[in-house]
Amino acid sequence: MMEKRKNDHIDLALHSRVPVNELDGRFNYEPMLSGHSMGYPQSFPFMGRILKTPIWISSMTGGSDKASAINRNLAMVCREFGMGMGLGSCRTLLENNDHFEDFNMRPLIGNDLPFYANLGISQVESLVDTQRVHVAEEMVHKLQADGLIVHVNPMQEFFQPEGDRLKHPPFETIGKLLSRTSMKVIVKEVGQGMGPESLLALLRLPLEAIEFGAFGGTNFARLEWLRAGKTGMSYLEPLIKTGHSADEMVEIINQYIDTGTPFQCKYIIVSGGIRSFLDGYYLMRKLKMPAIYGQASAFLSYAGRSSEELRQYVESQVKGLQMAYSYLTVK
Repeated sequence: MMEKRKNDHIDLALHSRVPVNELDGRFNYEPMLSGHSMGYPQSFPFMGRILKTPIWISSMTGGSDKASAINRNLAMVCREFGMGMGLGSCRTLLENNDHFEDFNMRPLIGNDLPFYANLGISQVESLVDTQRVHVAEEMVHKLQADGLIVHVNPMQEFFQPEGDRLKHPPFETIGKLLSRTSMKVIVKEVGQGMGPESLLALLRLPLEAIEFGAFGGTNFARLEWLRAGKTGMSYLEPLIKTGHSADEMVEIINQYIDTGTPFQCKYIIVSGGIRSFLDGYYLMRKLKMPAIYGQASAFLSYAGRSSEELRQYVESQVKGLQMAYSYLTVK
């Protein structure tokens, strides 16, 4: 065994050089101060629950047989690794319960982990305007969810051929929702992120969390633009390339914290453009308030293949996080 390892080292040495320009300069590598996995926290308190892994499976899909299988795979891996999960849009459940089982993941994820339903700002606006917030509450209760994610997506709706048009600023609608319900509420964007004034407006509300949905990940405005094809929308592509990265949004929030700006929001889910556990680790450690990080497209890719491939992917992320917590500090 040892001889084989030594021979491997000899054979591979010339192929193992990494150019200096590929160095990840965000971290200090401190190999003297920890054993393997010693720096990794035993638990991550978040939104009134205890996580084993600081990863959030960001809202993705529902309402079809394929989506149901994906959600089941995601819920099971959440249970095994102690992660939180947000459902894709539950809009269909406002109309009927034909696809209820596609979203009914509490029995799979278990009772101890955070699990949230999801509606778009257009649906929430309609419920608020028609005094029917109780319909959303009933949906959340039936799903045994901890609360409701409101995804705010005016750019996506603009590009969507059948998209809705907002009658009120989302901030006003969310404020009215909070005044009429005791549900925990998370607000997220869906691929553009949010600028400083929008972030500040949300931070001042009694939200359970803000999820970034920053520029750099799945861009739902671009998705709808692609769906629209060769229409008048094709000339409006430059709008898709506007927004804010997760790193920029972390800096904005840290500046508010440094200046003592008061706000009520409790937690942050950093998402949008998170390519690996190191991106998530860096942004969590950099942010000056309680945070975990979220991913969508990577989980969607593996969950659509098989539960075992998804499990292997998550296990690799956990191992990477263990090394990062033990040996890397943020510069």
